[in-house]
Amino acid sequence: MTDANQTPAYTRPVVRLKPKAEARAIRHGFPWVYADELVTDRRTQALAPGALAVLEDGDRRPLGLVTVNGKSKIICRVLDRDPEAVIDAAWFARRLTRALDMRARLFAQPFYRLVHAEADGLPGVVIDRFGDVAVVQPNAAWAEAHLEALVAALREVTGVSTVIKNGTGRSRSLEGLVEETAVLVGGIDAPIPVLMNGATYMADVLGGQKTGLFFDQRPNHAFAASLARGATVLDMFSHVGGFALAALAGGATSALAVDASAPALALATKGAEASGVADRFSTRQGDAFEVLEALGTEGARFDLVICDPPAFAPAKPALEAGLRAYERIARLAAPLVAPGGYIVLCSCSHAADLSAFRNACGRGIGRGGRRGQLIHTGFAGPDHPLLPQLAESGYLKSLVFRLD
Repeated sequence: MTDANQTPAYTRPVVRLKPKAEARAIRHGFPWVYADELVTDRRTQALAPGALAVLEDGDRRPLGLVTVNGKSKIICRVLDRDPEAVIDAAWFARRLTRALDMRARLFAQPFYRLVHAEADGLPGVVIDRFGDVAVVQPNAAWAEAHLEALVAALREVTGVSTVIKNGTGRSRSLEGLVEETAVLVGGIDAPIPVLMNGATYMADVLGGQKTGLFFDQRPNHAFAASLARGATVLDMFSHVGGFALAALAGGATSALAVDASAPALALATKGAEASGVADRFSTRQGDAFEVLEALGTEGARFDLVICDPPAFAPAKPALEAGLRAYERIARLAAPLVAPGGYIVLCSCSHAADLSAFRNACGRGIGRGGRRGQLIHTGFAGPDHPLLPQLAESGYLKSLVFRLD
Protein backbone atom coordinates (compact mmCIF):
# COMPACT_ATOMS: atom_id res chain seq x y z
CA MET A 1 0.00 0.00 0.00
CA THR A 2 1.31 3.45 -0.90
CA ASP A 3 1.36 6.44 1.40
CA ALA A 4 -1.35 9.03 0.73
CA ASN A 5 1.31 11.55 -0.36
CA GLN A 6 3.24 9.07 -2.50
CA THR A 7 2.71 8.57 -6.22
CA PRO A 8 1.45 5.03 -6.96
CA ALA A 9 3.69 2.76 -8.98
CA TYR A 10 1.95 2.28 -12.30
CA THR A 11 2.54 -0.52 -14.76
CA ARG A 12 2.41 1.98 -17.62
CA PRO A 13 4.55 4.99 -18.56
CA VAL A 14 3.65 8.26 -16.85
CA VAL A 15 3.23 11.60 -18.62
CA ARG A 16 2.74 14.83 -16.77
CA LEU A 17 1.05 18.16 -17.34
CA LYS A 18 3.17 21.29 -17.07
CA PRO A 19 2.69 23.14 -13.76
CA LYS A 20 0.58 25.91 -15.35
CA ALA A 21 -1.57 23.57 -17.46
CA GLU A 22 -5.25 23.41 -16.54
CA ALA A 23 -5.78 20.02 -14.90
CA ARG A 24 -9.27 21.01 -13.75
CA ALA A 25 -10.56 20.90 -17.33
CA ILE A 26 -9.43 17.26 -17.63
CA ARG A 27 -11.08 16.40 -14.30
CA HIS A 28 -14.31 18.01 -15.55
CA GLY A 29 -14.38 15.99 -18.74
CA PHE A 30 -12.26 17.77 -21.36
CA PRO A 31 -10.75 14.88 -23.36
CA TRP A 32 -7.62 16.40 -24.89
CA VAL A 33 -4.16 17.59 -23.84
CA TYR A 34 -2.38 19.85 -26.32
CA ALA A 35 1.32 19.48 -27.04
CA ASP A 36 2.28 22.73 -25.30
CA GLU A 37 0.56 21.59 -22.08
CA LEU A 38 2.60 18.42 -21.55
CA VAL A 39 6.11 17.88 -20.25
CA THR A 40 7.81 16.31 -23.27
CA ASP A 41 11.02 14.85 -21.88
CA ARG A 42 13.00 12.13 -23.64
CA ARG A 43 10.86 9.34 -22.17
CA THR A 44 7.67 10.97 -23.44
CA GLN A 45 9.19 11.64 -26.84
CA ALA A 46 10.26 7.99 -27.09
CA LEU A 47 6.68 6.69 -26.72
CA ALA A 48 5.30 5.15 -29.91
CA PRO A 49 2.30 6.95 -31.45
CA GLY A 50 -0.83 5.56 -29.80
CA ALA A 51 0.97 4.30 -26.69
CA LEU A 52 -0.99 4.15 -23.43
CA ALA A 53 0.18 6.15 -20.44
CA VAL A 54 -0.99 7.48 -17.08
CA LEU A 55 -1.59 11.22 -17.09
CA GLU A 56 -0.67 13.14 -13.94
CA ASP A 57 -1.17 16.78 -13.05
CA GLY A 58 1.68 19.07 -12.08
CA ASP A 59 1.50 17.79 -8.49
CA ARG A 60 1.85 14.16 -9.66
CA ARG A 61 -1.79 13.28 -8.96
CA PRO A 62 -3.30 10.84 -11.47
CA LEU A 63 -5.93 12.14 -13.90
CA GLY A 64 -6.57 8.96 -15.87
CA LEU A 65 -5.43 6.75 -18.70
CA VAL A 66 -4.47 8.50 -21.92
CA THR A 67 -3.11 7.65 -25.31
CA VAL A 68 -0.04 9.60 -26.42
CA ASN A 69 0.98 10.72 -29.89
CA GLY A 70 3.97 13.04 -30.08
CA LYS A 71 3.29 13.63 -33.79
CA SER A 72 -0.05 15.28 -33.11
CA LYS A 73 -0.93 18.71 -31.71
CA ILE A 74 -3.42 16.76 -29.57
CA ILE A 75 -0.66 14.90 -27.79
CA CYS A 76 -2.94 13.07 -25.32
CA ARG A 77 -6.50 11.79 -25.55
CA VAL A 78 -8.25 10.64 -22.39
CA LEU A 79 -9.48 7.04 -22.65
CA ASP A 80 -10.52 6.16 -19.10
CA ARG A 81 -10.62 7.76 -15.67
CA ASP A 82 -9.07 4.56 -14.29
CA PRO A 83 -5.29 4.70 -14.86
CA GLU A 84 -5.11 0.90 -14.77
CA ALA A 85 -7.99 0.24 -17.19
CA VAL A 86 -7.33 -2.62 -19.60
CA ILE A 87 -7.99 -1.65 -23.21
CA ASP A 88 -9.15 -4.91 -24.75
CA ALA A 89 -12.18 -6.27 -26.61
CA ALA A 90 -14.23 -6.30 -23.39
CA TRP A 91 -13.45 -2.61 -22.78
CA PHE A 92 -14.51 -1.75 -26.33
CA ALA A 93 -17.65 -3.88 -25.98
CA ARG A 94 -18.79 -1.87 -22.95
CA ARG A 95 -18.44 1.40 -24.85
CA LEU A 96 -20.10 0.03 -27.96
CA THR A 97 -23.00 -1.48 -26.01
CA ARG A 98 -23.72 1.88 -24.43
CA ALA A 99 -23.60 3.60 -27.82
CA LEU A 100 -25.81 0.98 -29.46
CA ASP A 101 -28.46 1.15 -26.73
CA MET A 102 -29.20 4.81 -27.53
CA ARG A 103 -29.24 4.33 -31.32
CA ALA A 104 -31.52 1.30 -31.07
CA ARG A 105 -34.00 3.42 -29.13
CA LEU A 106 -33.85 6.27 -31.64
CA PHE A 107 -33.99 4.45 -34.96
CA ALA A 108 -36.26 1.65 -36.13
CA GLN A 109 -33.71 0.50 -38.71
CA PRO A 110 -29.96 -0.01 -38.21
CA PHE A 111 -28.76 2.94 -40.29
CA TYR A 112 -26.98 5.53 -38.15
CA ARG A 113 -23.72 6.76 -36.70
CA LEU A 114 -22.95 4.20 -34.02
CA VAL A 115 -19.89 5.92 -32.56
CA HIS A 116 -19.23 9.66 -32.62
CA ALA A 117 -15.66 9.75 -31.36
CA GLU A 118 -15.06 11.55 -28.04
CA ALA A 119 -18.78 12.00 -27.36
CA ASP A 120 -19.15 8.20 -27.21
CA GLY A 121 -15.98 7.63 -25.21
CA LEU A 122 -13.84 6.46 -28.15
CA PRO A 123 -11.59 9.42 -29.03
CA GLY A 124 -10.88 9.79 -32.72
CA VAL A 125 -13.08 6.82 -33.69
CA VAL A 126 -16.08 7.11 -36.01
CA ILE A 127 -18.31 4.14 -36.84
CA ASP A 128 -21.25 4.39 -39.22
CA ARG A 129 -23.64 1.47 -39.51
CA PHE A 130 -25.40 0.44 -42.70
CA GLY A 131 -27.49 -2.54 -41.63
CA ASP A 132 -25.19 -5.57 -41.71
CA VAL A 133 -22.19 -3.42 -42.66
CA ALA A 134 -20.13 -1.20 -40.38
CA VAL A 135 -17.60 1.38 -41.60
CA VAL A 136 -14.87 2.22 -39.08
CA GLN A 137 -12.76 5.35 -39.28
CA PRO A 138 -9.79 4.96 -36.89
CA ASN A 139 -8.69 8.59 -37.01
CA ALA A 140 -6.30 8.41 -34.07
CA ALA A 141 -3.09 6.41 -33.66
CA TRP A 142 -4.32 4.51 -30.60
CA ALA A 143 -7.39 3.25 -32.48
CA GLU A 144 -5.20 2.04 -35.32
CA ALA A 145 -3.06 0.13 -32.80
CA HIS A 146 -6.13 -1.48 -31.17
CA LEU A 147 -8.16 -2.01 -34.34
CA GLU A 148 -8.31 -5.80 -34.04
CA ALA A 149 -9.88 -5.64 -30.56
CA LEU A 150 -12.26 -2.89 -31.66
CA VAL A 151 -13.48 -4.90 -34.66
CA ALA A 152 -13.92 -8.04 -32.56
CA ALA A 153 -16.06 -6.13 -30.07
CA LEU A 154 -18.00 -4.41 -32.85
CA ARG A 155 -18.98 -7.74 -34.39
CA GLU A 156 -19.91 -9.19 -31.01
CA VAL A 157 -22.08 -6.25 -29.94
CA THR A 158 -23.83 -5.45 -33.23
CA GLY A 159 -23.73 -8.77 -35.10
CA VAL A 160 -22.56 -7.10 -38.33
CA SER A 161 -20.96 -9.46 -40.81
CA THR A 162 -18.94 -6.93 -42.82
CA VAL A 163 -16.51 -4.37 -41.40
CA ILE A 164 -14.77 -1.82 -43.59
CA LYS A 165 -11.85 0.35 -42.55
CA ASN A 166 -12.06 3.84 -44.02
CA GLY A 167 -8.65 5.27 -43.27
CA THR A 168 -8.89 8.47 -45.27
CA GLY A 169 -9.19 12.14 -44.43
CA ARG A 170 -7.49 15.09 -42.82
CA SER A 171 -7.74 13.75 -39.27
CA ARG A 172 -5.49 10.78 -40.02
CA SER A 173 -2.83 12.94 -41.62
CA LEU A 174 -2.78 15.12 -38.50
CA GLU A 175 -2.07 11.95 -36.50
CA GLY A 176 0.75 10.90 -38.82
CA LEU A 177 -1.26 7.96 -40.20
CA VAL A 178 -1.30 6.78 -43.80
CA GLU A 179 -4.49 6.64 -45.84
CA GLU A 180 -5.98 3.22 -46.44
CA THR A 181 -9.37 1.71 -47.21
CA ALA A 182 -9.80 -2.02 -46.68
CA VAL A 183 -12.43 -4.68 -46.11
CA LEU A 184 -11.47 -6.16 -42.75
CA VAL A 185 -14.27 -8.73 -42.43
CA GLY A 186 -16.82 -10.05 -44.93
CA GLY A 187 -17.35 -8.41 -48.28
CA ILE A 188 -19.52 -6.09 -50.35
CA ASP A 189 -19.84 -5.52 -54.08
CA ALA A 190 -22.61 -2.93 -54.53
CA PRO A 191 -23.93 0.32 -53.03
CA ILE A 192 -26.13 -0.16 -49.97
CA PRO A 193 -29.73 1.16 -50.14
CA VAL A 194 -30.52 3.24 -47.05
CA LEU A 195 -34.08 4.38 -46.27
CA MET A 196 -34.29 7.80 -44.58
CA ASN A 197 -37.03 10.41 -44.48
CA GLY A 198 -39.11 8.47 -47.00
CA ALA A 199 -36.34 8.37 -49.61
CA THR A 200 -33.88 5.67 -50.59
CA TYR A 201 -30.21 6.65 -50.72
CA MET A 202 -27.40 4.64 -52.27
CA ALA A 203 -24.31 4.53 -50.05
CA ASP A 204 -20.96 3.63 -51.61
CA VAL A 205 -19.15 2.55 -48.46
CA LEU A 206 -15.94 1.65 -50.31
CA GLY A 207 -15.40 4.48 -52.76
CA GLY A 208 -17.73 7.28 -51.68
CA GLN A 209 -17.09 10.40 -49.62
CA LYS A 210 -16.46 9.84 -45.91
CA THR A 211 -18.24 6.58 -45.00
CA GLY A 212 -20.61 6.74 -47.97
CA LEU A 213 -23.49 8.77 -46.53
CA PHE A 214 -23.96 11.78 -44.27
CA PHE A 215 -26.21 10.60 -41.46
CA ASP A 216 -25.67 13.87 -39.57
CA GLN A 217 -27.98 15.83 -41.91
CA ARG A 218 -30.98 13.52 -41.39
CA PRO A 219 -33.07 15.97 -39.25
CA ASN A 220 -32.13 18.89 -41.50
CA HIS A 221 -33.21 16.91 -44.57
CA ALA A 222 -36.53 16.33 -42.82
CA PHE A 223 -37.04 20.01 -41.98
CA ALA A 224 -36.25 21.10 -45.52
CA ALA A 225 -38.63 18.43 -46.84
CA SER A 226 -41.42 19.97 -44.74
CA LEU A 227 -41.01 23.16 -46.79
CA ALA A 228 -40.84 21.35 -50.13
CA ARG A 229 -44.46 20.39 -50.78
CA GLY A 230 -45.37 21.73 -54.22
CA ALA A 231 -41.97 23.43 -54.52
CA THR A 232 -39.18 23.51 -57.08
CA VAL A 233 -35.89 22.62 -55.38
CA LEU A 234 -32.20 23.28 -56.04
CA ASP A 235 -29.80 21.10 -54.03
CA MET A 236 -26.21 22.36 -54.29
CA PHE A 237 -23.33 20.11 -53.18
CA SER A 238 -25.90 17.35 -53.33
CA HIS A 239 -23.54 14.36 -52.96
CA VAL A 240 -25.83 11.31 -53.38
CA GLY A 241 -29.01 13.40 -53.38
CA GLY A 242 -29.18 14.30 -49.69
CA PHE A 243 -31.69 17.17 -49.56
CA ALA A 244 -33.10 16.65 -53.05
CA LEU A 245 -34.41 13.12 -52.51
CA ALA A 246 -35.89 14.00 -49.12
CA ALA A 247 -37.60 17.03 -50.69
CA LEU A 248 -39.08 14.89 -53.48
CA ALA A 249 -40.33 12.41 -50.89
CA GLY A 250 -41.91 15.40 -49.15
CA GLY A 251 -43.85 16.41 -52.25
CA ALA A 252 -41.55 18.69 -54.25
CA THR A 253 -42.59 19.07 -57.88
CA SER A 254 -38.97 18.91 -59.09
CA ALA A 255 -35.44 18.81 -57.73
CA LEU A 256 -32.14 19.64 -59.42
CA ALA A 257 -29.08 18.10 -57.74
CA VAL A 258 -25.71 19.75 -58.38
CA ASP A 259 -22.34 18.27 -57.49
CA ALA A 260 -18.79 18.20 -58.82
CA SER A 261 -18.65 14.41 -58.57
CA ALA A 262 -20.13 12.40 -61.44
CA PRO A 263 -20.07 9.14 -59.42
CA ALA A 264 -22.00 10.83 -56.59
CA LEU A 265 -24.64 12.12 -58.99
CA ALA A 266 -24.93 8.67 -60.56
CA LEU A 267 -25.71 7.26 -57.11
CA ALA A 268 -28.20 10.09 -56.57
CA THR A 269 -29.95 9.10 -59.79
CA LYS A 270 -30.09 5.47 -58.66
CA GLY A 271 -31.56 6.68 -55.37
CA ALA A 272 -34.22 8.66 -57.22
CA GLU A 273 -35.11 5.57 -59.23
CA ALA A 274 -35.31 3.43 -56.11
CA SER A 275 -37.46 6.10 -54.45
CA GLY A 276 -39.86 6.24 -57.38
CA VAL A 277 -39.20 9.95 -58.05
CA ALA A 278 -36.87 9.78 -61.07
CA ASP A 279 -39.37 11.64 -63.27
CA ARG A 280 -39.04 14.73 -61.02
CA PHE A 281 -35.29 14.49 -60.47
CA SER A 282 -32.43 15.88 -62.56
CA THR A 283 -28.71 16.45 -62.08
CA ARG A 284 -26.07 18.94 -63.18
CA GLN A 285 -22.36 18.29 -62.75
CA GLY A 286 -19.98 21.16 -62.17
CA ASP A 287 -18.20 23.48 -59.76
CA ALA A 288 -20.80 24.86 -57.37
CA PHE A 289 -19.74 28.49 -57.63
CA GLU A 290 -19.71 28.33 -61.43
CA VAL A 291 -23.10 26.61 -61.55
CA LEU A 292 -24.63 29.17 -59.18
CA GLU A 293 -23.35 32.00 -61.39
CA ALA A 294 -24.62 30.25 -64.52
CA LEU A 295 -28.08 29.68 -63.02
CA GLY A 296 -28.23 33.35 -62.10
CA THR A 297 -27.36 34.33 -65.67
CA GLU A 298 -30.01 31.94 -66.97
CA GLY A 299 -32.63 33.60 -64.76
CA ALA A 300 -33.42 30.35 -62.93
CA ARG A 301 -35.61 30.57 -59.84
CA PHE A 302 -36.48 27.93 -57.22
CA ASP A 303 -38.87 27.86 -54.29
CA LEU A 304 -36.29 26.12 -52.11
CA VAL A 305 -32.50 26.39 -52.47
CA ILE A 306 -30.14 24.32 -50.32
CA CYS A 307 -26.37 24.76 -50.10
CA ASP A 308 -24.50 22.10 -48.10
CA PRO A 309 -20.83 22.62 -48.98
CA PRO A 310 -17.78 20.80 -47.59
CA ALA A 311 -15.91 22.31 -44.66
CA PHE A 312 -14.55 25.64 -45.89
CA ALA A 313 -12.98 26.30 -42.47
CA PRO A 314 -11.77 22.95 -41.08
CA ALA A 315 -9.28 24.67 -38.76
CA LYS A 316 -8.65 28.15 -37.34
CA PRO A 317 -6.02 29.19 -39.94
CA ALA A 318 -8.69 28.76 -42.63
CA LEU A 319 -11.44 30.58 -40.73
CA GLU A 320 -11.40 33.96 -42.49
CA ALA A 321 -11.16 32.44 -45.97
CA GLY A 322 -13.85 29.94 -45.04
CA LEU A 323 -16.26 32.61 -43.84
CA ARG A 324 -15.72 34.55 -47.08
CA ALA A 325 -16.58 31.37 -49.01
CA TYR A 326 -19.79 30.88 -47.02
CA GLU A 327 -20.70 34.52 -47.62
CA ARG A 328 -20.09 34.09 -51.35
CA ILE A 329 -22.28 30.99 -51.48
CA ALA A 330 -25.13 32.90 -49.83
CA ARG A 331 -24.62 35.89 -52.15
CA LEU A 332 -24.82 33.75 -55.28
CA ALA A 333 -27.66 31.51 -54.05
CA ALA A 334 -30.01 34.15 -52.61
CA PRO A 335 -31.01 35.68 -56.00
CA LEU A 336 -32.04 32.21 -57.19
CA VAL A 337 -34.79 32.00 -54.54
CA ALA A 338 -38.27 32.90 -55.73
CA PRO A 339 -40.09 35.62 -53.74
CA GLY A 340 -41.32 34.15 -50.48
CA GLY A 341 -39.14 31.09 -50.99
CA TYR A 342 -36.59 29.54 -48.68
CA ILE A 343 -32.84 29.08 -48.56
CA VAL A 344 -31.02 26.51 -46.43
CA LEU A 345 -27.33 27.20 -45.73
CA CYS A 346 -25.16 24.62 -43.99
CA SER A 347 -21.67 24.44 -42.50
CA CYS A 348 -19.74 21.45 -41.19
CA SER A 349 -16.68 23.55 -40.30
CA HIS A 350 -15.31 23.04 -36.80
CA ALA A 351 -13.60 26.43 -36.75
CA ALA A 352 -16.67 28.48 -37.76
CA ASP A 353 -18.97 28.75 -34.76
CA LEU A 354 -22.68 29.35 -35.13
CA SER A 355 -22.50 33.11 -34.64
CA ALA A 356 -19.73 33.62 -37.20
CA PHE A 357 -21.45 31.38 -39.73
CA ARG A 358 -24.82 33.09 -39.23
CA ASN A 359 -23.24 36.51 -39.70
CA ALA A 360 -21.48 35.41 -42.90
CA CYS A 361 -24.75 34.04 -44.29
CA GLY A 362 -26.61 37.22 -43.38
CA ARG A 363 -24.00 39.36 -45.13
CA GLY A 364 -24.14 37.16 -48.21
CA ILE A 365 -27.92 37.26 -48.44
CA GLY A 366 -27.82 41.07 -48.12
CA ARG A 367 -25.10 41.38 -50.76
CA GLY A 368 -27.26 39.20 -52.98
CA GLY A 369 -29.94 41.91 -52.82
CA ARG A 370 -32.32 39.99 -50.58
CA ARG A 371 -33.71 40.27 -47.07
CA GLY A 372 -34.89 37.37 -45.00
CA GLN A 373 -36.18 35.91 -41.76
CA LEU A 374 -34.18 33.23 -39.98
CA ILE A 375 -36.87 30.66 -39.22
CA HIS A 376 -34.90 27.62 -38.11
CA THR A 377 -31.47 26.58 -36.85
CA GLY A 378 -30.58 22.91 -37.16
CA PHE A 379 -27.74 20.73 -35.96
CA ALA A 380 -26.59 17.15 -36.35
CA GLY A 381 -28.95 14.34 -35.37
CA PRO A 382 -28.89 12.60 -31.98
CA ASP A 383 -26.68 9.82 -33.32
CA HIS A 384 -23.99 12.55 -33.42
CA PRO A 385 -24.06 13.49 -29.72
CA LEU A 386 -22.28 16.59 -28.43
CA LEU A 387 -19.69 16.31 -25.68
CA PRO A 388 -20.42 19.50 -23.69
CA GLN A 389 -16.77 20.00 -22.78
CA LEU A 390 -15.64 19.75 -26.42
CA ALA A 391 -17.12 22.33 -28.77
CA GLU A 392 -15.54 20.59 -31.77
CA SER A 393 -17.95 17.65 -31.36
CA GLY A 394 -20.84 19.96 -32.36
CA TYR A 395 -19.64 20.98 -35.80
CA LEU A 396 -22.78 20.99 -38.01
CA LYS A 397 -24.98 24.06 -38.43
CA SER A 398 -27.99 24.50 -40.71
CA LEU A 399 -29.75 27.85 -41.14
CA VAL A 400 -33.12 28.20 -42.86
CA PHE A 401 -34.20 31.66 -44.09
CA ARG A 402 -37.41 32.79 -45.74
CA LEU A 403 -36.57 35.51 -48.24
CA ASP A 404 -38.69 38.53 -49.16
